[in-house]
Amino acid sequence: MEILKVEDLTYCYPECSQPAVRNIYFSVDEGEVLCICGETGSGKSTLLRLLKKELVMNGTVSGKIRYSDDTVKIGYVGQNPGEQIVTDKVWHELAFGMENLGFSQEKMALRMAEISAYFGIEEWFDRNTDELSGGQQQLLNLASVMAIEPDILIPDEPASRLDPVSADMFWNSVWRLRRDLALTVILAEHRLEDIIPACDRLMVLKDGCIAMLDTPSAAVRSIDPGDKLYNALPAAYRLFDGLWGKKERHPSETILTVSEGRKKLREYINENGSCTENEDHILKRSDTALERQENALEFEHVYFRYQKDMPDVLTDFNLKVKKGMIYCLMGGNGAGKTTAALVAAGLCKPYSGNVRVFDRPLKSYKNQSLYNGCLTMLPQEAENLFLYDSVAEELKSMDYDPASNPISIPGRLYERHPYDLSGGERQLLALAKVMQTRPKLLLLDEPTKGLDASVRTQFADTLLRLKDGGITGLVITHDVEFAAAVADRCVMCFKGSIVADSTPENFFAGNRFYTTAAARIGRGICEGYPTLEGLLRTLDRRLPGNHE
Repeated sequence: MEILKVEDLTYCYPECSQPAVRNIYFSVDEGEVLCICGETGSGKSTLLRLLKKELVMNGTVSGKIRYSDDTVKIGYVGQNPGEQIVTDKVWHELAFGMENLGFSQEKMALRMAEISAYFGIEEWFDRNTDELSGGQQQLLNLASVMAIEPDILIPDEPASRLDPVSADMFWNSVWRLRRDLALTVILAEHRLEDIIPACDRLMVLKDGCIAMLDTPSAAVRSIDPGDKLYNALPAAYRLFDGLWGKKERHPSETILTVSEGRKKLREYINENGSCTENEDHILKRSDTALERQENALEFEHVYFRYQKDMPDVLTDFNLKVKKGMIYCLMGGNGAGKTTAALVAAGLCKPYSGNVRVFDRPLKSYKNQSLYNGCLTMLPQEAENLFLYDSVAEELKSMDYDPASNPISIPGRLYERHPYDLSGGERQLLALAKVMQTRPKLLLLDEPTKGLDASVRTQFADTLLRLKDGGITGLVITHDVEFAAAVADRCVMCFKGSIVADSTPENFFAGNRFYTTAAARIGRGICEGYPTLEGLLRTLDRRLPGNHE
């Protein structure tokens, strides 16, 4: 049964000449999962917000949005876990929506008990909301939304700030709700590895219009390798599409999951011969040689807490970031990664331990000299860098030169207010501001959140070029695919301490959860290739006539 129908929907932001979305037609059935994807700035978030009247922005709207009846309720979960939380206690957050809808005390008590048990949050029911990790906050947001019994759930890139394990937990909760309650889900997402196999239909937006709306299998088969969306498709599909594409694209099989990819990889190896393990994985790089390299940044037995009566966030934190290399710092939400970057940038002062930047004690940098062509940081909240009412003014204030700045800002954004940009567009603007300072040491806190696959690939290439030019990078990221593509060293942070520091080949081969789709597909079959490109290259050598 149809629960939602959209007819000729068009929306234009204030003082903008071009609509953000235009001429949108589609319908959704009860219990269906519809995934909306597309390039950064294609209109995904705008479209989702238009579906819930309380979130409609100022601007010009035309067209119709029809629901099956007037009682249809819509629940929304956004990109930033902390922004949606409005109360100080977990229990109060669960009750907040029900209080606004006039639920009785008895009904609220029963609903909170039921929701807490369903989502497994009884243990932190009485905790302060600001003490929760990002993953816990986002799960709380989902639970709070479900407490008001929505008919349609709208998640807008809800996992963009979550570590891989927390992201899996969030999406598994959504799929469980769909299964148990026949919940209708309309979601927007850039990272489609695990989303495409779980959805019923895929909508592709391009320049604010629907470019495609079809089943996942039909949709992925129609996306060519040269399309910007192609790199967002599941790794298993791209792997075998790449291999078959040497002869012809193979339309009869649509391999979308890791398990399907592993099965097909075994068949491929049996037909074409054994796979050679990656030498970088087999041969461990010399720690002695690494130790001899100069340090760009060094943490030595660093301890930090935000208040005297609070527990340590960093506990005996030790890390040496070598000059001219890219280190990717990973770990769960709340592990201490962002705090470590704030300490390195001189924005938080440890109560014990030493920090050195280019072999100088951090405290020896006086009068802002640390930030004068030495170190710069992209904060997790890109909005903290914005000071003006338009993108054009932001760029003018920093003497933005598109010819020399490695980050390109599309001209269509210039007239927009920075806060009217999508999450990915804000990130691009913030990256441009950061790169204009031309630092020697670059600290990036979740630089790829909100970016589509094409822009992430471009940014990875940019970061590698900067490294070739002598820049050192410390990248805090939950994006394991990005880390595999750019890192010289992958570092794992757990409860405020470093527990692993190794090459990407060894790091991802040794992990089961903090690892890439390519590493999962090749585990035990073709080891040591954390990127799809590396796995594809070694398998391609086994094709008839390819003997490089």
